[in-house]
Amino acid sequence: MTSQKQIHSQKPPRNQPNPSKKEWSIKDFEIGKPLGKGKFGRVYLAREVKSNYVVALKVIFKEQIEKYRLHHQLKREMDIQFSLRHPNILRLYGWFHDEHRIFLILEYAFRGELYRELRKSGYLSEKQAATYISSLTQALAYCHEKHVIHRDIKPENLLIDHEGRLKIADFGWSVQSSNKRHTMCGTLDYLAPEMVENKAHDYAVDNWTLGVLCYEFLYGVPPFEAESQADTFRRIMKVDLTFPSSPNVSAEAKNLISRLLVKDSSKRLPLVKILEHPWIVKNADPMGACSK
Repeated sequence: MTSQKQIHSQKPPRNQPNPSKKEWSIKDFEIGKPLGKGKFGRVYLAREVKSNYVVALKVIFKEQIEKYRLHHQLKREMDIQFSLRHPNILRLYGWFHDEHRIFLILEYAFRGELYRELRKSGYLSEKQAATYISSLTQALAYCHEKHVIHRDIKPENLLIDHEGRLKIADFGWSVQSSNKRHTMCGTLDYLAPEMVENKAHDYAVDNWTLGVLCYEFLYGVPPFEAESQADTFRRIMKVDLTFPSSPNVSAEAKNLISRLLVKDSSKRLPLVKILEHPWIVKNADPMGACSK
C-alpha cells in the first residue's frame, strides 16, 4: 500500500467519483490493511488504481442487510452522506456491488476513531474538546440547513484525519426531513429525553448530544451513565446532571454543557450560539485541527 507519507500528500481529485457516471468494480482498487469491522461488514484501506488516490473501502455483506431488513436504511444513509459536502463530514465518493457485497468508497481518515483516542487518554484537554465541539457544531449546522438530523453523534462515529480534523463518519440513523420524527434511535447514553419518552423530536436532539459529548470529552464518561438501562433512562428524563470536581474543567465549560442538556428542547442553546459561547471562543482552534 501507499506509504504514510504518500497518504498525507494525497489531494482529493477535482472530479470526485460519481456512481451514476462510472461503473466501479473491485478491480479498480488495490486492497490494503483492514481498518475495522462492524456487525454488517469490514473497512479496508484501499487505493484507486488509476488515480493512486487513497480511500477507505467499506464492505457490507448483502446477506446481513437482508437478514435485518436494512435495505431502506442503508440506501437512505448512502443518499444522505453522498449529498453532503463539508470539511467535517466524511465524504462518500461512490459505491458499487457484486453478487454478495456492497462497497462504499469513503474518504480515508488517517487517525481513525476519536473513541480510541478518548479511551487512550481518558479525557481531552479543554482546547481539544472545544475544537472538536466547534467543528461538530459547524457540521451539524450545515446538516440542519439541508434538513438532515444526525441522531447518533458519539465518539465511535467520529474520525480524525491526519491534520487532526474531526469528521462525522456514520449516518446510519440520520434522516432528511423538515417534520418532527417519532422513531427512537441512536445510542443509549446519548439519547435525548424526548426520545426516551417516545415523544416527537426534531433537530434539537443533535444539540442535546453535543452537550453529552462535551461532558464525555472533558470527564471521560457520559453524564447519565448508570448500571442499568432503566437507570440511565431515568437519569436522562430527570436531567440528573452532576459535575465531578476536576481542576481540568472550567466553569465556562460547565455552563455550555448545562445550556445544552436542557429537557425542554426549544430552550437548548442554538448551534449558532454554541459557536459564540465564551468557552468555545477562548479555547477552540479556528482552523479546526487538534494535534495528537
